Parts: sequence; C-alpha cells; structure tokens
Amino acid sequence: MTKDKPPRRKFQPIYLFLIVPYIALLWVPFYNRIEPTLLGIPFFYWFQMCWIVLGALCILPVYLYQESRRK
Repeated sequence: MTKDKPPRRKFQPIYLFLIVPYIALLWVPFYNRIEPTLLGIPFFYWFQMCWIVLGALCILPVYLYQESRRK
C-alpha cells in the first residue's frame, strides 16, 4: 500500500502580511505612552484600536490570494 503524499506548498511572500500585526503590537515600548491623544483618547489605546482595522487589512490580501488559488 502506497500512500500518496499531498503536494507540498511553497512559501509565498504574501503570507508575510500575517506577521505585520504581531510585530507592531508585540513591541509595547513603542506605543506605551499617552501623547499624542486622539479625541482625548491616549495613544496607547487608539494605537491598538487602529490595529484592529489594520490587522483586517493585512489579512485581506492573503484571503484574496487563497481564493484566487481555489478557482
């Protein structure tokens, strides 16, 4: 009995988009400050909230790439 191995996938540079939010948010000393404020919200908080949207935008190209490969 010979089991067929699934084809090995090559690394695609587009997957690097997935590590951008981790790098940005794991480096806490960069955004551990109060100034500048945005509408009275300290930088520490609005920077993290901004990365919710930016994280989704980083995932979008990877998702679109995967969808184009399925067809």
